[in-house]
Amino acid sequence: MDRIRIRGGNALVGTIPISGAKNAALPLMIAALLTDDTLTLENVPHLADVEQLIRILGNHGVDYTVSGKRLVQNPAQGRTIHFTARTIVDTTAPYELVSKMRASFWVIGPLLARMHKARVSLPGGCAIGTRPVNLFIDGLRALGATIDIDGGYVVAEAKGGLVGGRYSFPKVSVGATHVMLMAASLARGETVIENAACEPEVVDLADCLNAMGARISGAGTPTITIQGVTALSGARHRVLPDRIETGTYAIAAAMAGGDVTIAGTRAGLLPVALDVLRQAGAEVTELEDSIRIRRNGGDILPVDVVTDPFPGFPTDLQAQFMALMTRSSGVSSITETIFENRFMHVQELARLGARISLSGQVAKVEGVKRLAGAPVMATDLRASVSLVIAGLVAEGETTVNRVYHLDRGFERLEEKLVACGAEVERISG
Repeated sequence: MDRIRIRGGNALVGTIPISGAKNAALPLMIAALLTDDTLTLENVPHLADVEQLIRILGNHGVDYTVSGKRLVQNPAQGRTIHFTARTIVDTTAPYELVSKMRASFWVIGPLLARMHKARVSLPGGCAIGTRPVNLFIDGLRALGATIDIDGGYVVAEAKGGLVGGRYSFPKVSVGATHVMLMAASLARGETVIENAACEPEVVDLADCLNAMGARISGAGTPTITIQGVTALSGARHRVLPDRIETGTYAIAAAMAGGDVTIAGTRAGLLPVALDVLRQAGAEVTELEDSIRIRRNGGDILPVDVVTDPFPGFPTDLQAQFMALMTRSSGVSSITETIFENRFMHVQELARLGARISLSGQVAKVEGVKRLAGAPVMATDLRASVSLVIAGLVAEGETTVNRVYHLDRGFERLEEKLVACGAEVERISG
């Protein structure tokens, strides 16, 4: 099993290119199930989750071809993948596939919309909370679907097709908003979604669906209206930059110090996170298609944050920010409001010398003058990269085990850091 070894102490200087967003690419790929034409997606990242979803889509009959970069080429340029679901050969998404990645559950929306039935295993994914699927089920029921749970599978049917309706989410859910957008695009009549997620990835999916012939308005606001159409066509769409990767490298630059330009991204994708970094003492310069992060000699200042849906501070940057706060000049507070079990990285950061205390969903982080390298264990995708960030400043050597979590969401992380002067290497086996 691969590990990543980091020797801390080097400032980061250089340019880091940002890949296409995993959290946008996955629903965009699933949208290919809505049409028998070809959906072409540009800027698709090389990630384990993308490859897993390709296998899941293949189980339903989706063919794909890849053009663009190969692994040995420039990591700044993503792949172009052509997806064609000419014929849906199977409306069942089996446990052995869905259990490996939660987002694969989202196929229930387009399968139900196009084929009027779906049988999808209850999902898996990172162990960061229960994340129940009741929001998905209730939303699809509002569109006329009948849904039962049978033997660990969600069995859905819409005889005669889905029908437009109104649904208000009791809690903001990005995944459930994705599913409702896809399902309602082929429903008869008008659908209104209230308390919808406003994340950029939702807007990206809506833009792609509109290019395919959908009639969606209001994406990016809490109220989205969809006028159903009888069929969708193919389209060509570019996956937006990964805002979580952007924020991760911005935090890494603030942690290690130096001068890093994060290229191929937009500051508007994470305004609150960048403001928090400024409060923490980093110099942030927003350019048209890049962000420059500098910290040369100044202290890391303590900042209190609360995770919230977009445009708030992203839960997917909470672990990385906690790593930064371990070296602050005071005490900071981090409150997690999205997931109930997303502090598993605390014990591993403590192995490096961090001082963190937990009370329910609040972590108090007392900054220390030094961290010391040690073997640590990745517990989920974002927690794993927080350990890499801590390792960048830890004295001596830090080894992060179980880095398959990293490969799910970060494309060639060690190469991007090494290009800016970090001592990071992957150890196979």
